[in-house]
Amino acid sequence: MKYYLIAGEASGDLHAANLMKALKKFDPMANFRYWGGELMAAEGGQLVRHYRDTAFMGAFEVVMNLHKISRNLKFCKEDILKYSPDVLILVDYAGFNLRIASFAKARGFRVFYYIAPKIWAWNTGRARKIKKNVDKLFSIMPFESDFYAKYNVPVVYSGNPLMDAIDKRPYKNEGFEAFVKRNNLENRPIIALLAGSRKQEISRLLPEMLAMVEHFPDFQFVIAGAPSFTFADYEEYLRDYEDVSVVFGETYALLESAHAALVTSGTATLEAALLKCPQVICYKMWGGSFTDFMAKRVIIKVAHISLVNLIMNREVVKELFQSSFSLEALKSELSLLCYDEDYRKR
Repeated sequence: MKYYLIAGEASGDLHAANLMKALKKFDPMANFRYWGGELMAAEGGQLVRHYRDTAFMGAFEVVMNLHKISRNLKFCKEDILKYSPDVLILVDYAGFNLRIASFAKARGFRVFYYIAPKIWAWNTGRARKIKKNVDKLFSIMPFESDFYAKYNVPVVYSGNPLMDAIDKRPYKNEGFEAFVKRNNLENRPIIALLAGSRKQEISRLLPEMLAMVEHFPDFQFVIAGAPSFTFADYEEYLRDYEDVSVVFGETYALLESAHAALVTSGTATLEAALLKCPQVICYKMWGGSFTDFMAKRVIIKVAHISLVNLIMNREVVKELFQSSFSLEALKSELSLLCYDEDYRKR
């Protein structure tokens, strides 16, 4: 069979690559064409667009890149028609993929959606469009099935692929000493910085994360290098932080060895929780007070922004979002995680 997959960010690349690996076991003649990244490329087939060229975060970046997004949509539609796949598999990336779903379904293609769009957080009305344009929806969060079932969307809870990824991680349970030795780090406790997988996220969050270095001299700060990035992408932020290291391809090992972590809201928050790394969740969009008001009062439809707290339905880990994401708040929360054992255990 011919499969056309679209993943628009690093987490989607991971999950889609694992899906491709599984599909090849059931369909040895599988032919893949896709939008994604290096992990999908490692499974074979043809990479059409890399997610680093298609990922835009927040309303401001979307508006500033409308022409590029429009060109990507146009090209994608033409490419699907030319390739004529037996099935289209959309992986998260709702803003782009829901438009492609509508286009493809209207032209008779089978449309599967793997990793359900998080419309329950920001636009519940889109559930009706998903029902109309998607043949089967696969959710990875236990509470999503009930949400989509209310709209009669054909949904299947497939379990969370992160569980498999973490269970099969390299350097599993190797210990702190082995990790620091292999990466030429100091023998000091680690604060891990996970500033996101998009350039916009990193430019917005990493400088404020790095501002914590001077306040925690007993710790070494280590950045988890994002997939598809190189050290050059971080150099401009590290000019005043010569002692900060960047480790690539070992995010799980880093989290497992870290004393605490500052984590951008997203899949990484769940990864940190599963690896039992105490964390502060960070997120900030452009736009100042107006964006803050719109995000909290109009756009966001749920009580929490992190997957960890959403799954638990309560605040298990601290979220610093928009106006609450300040240097003082970050310092205060990180101090509790680093020095208050009772707080860490909670």
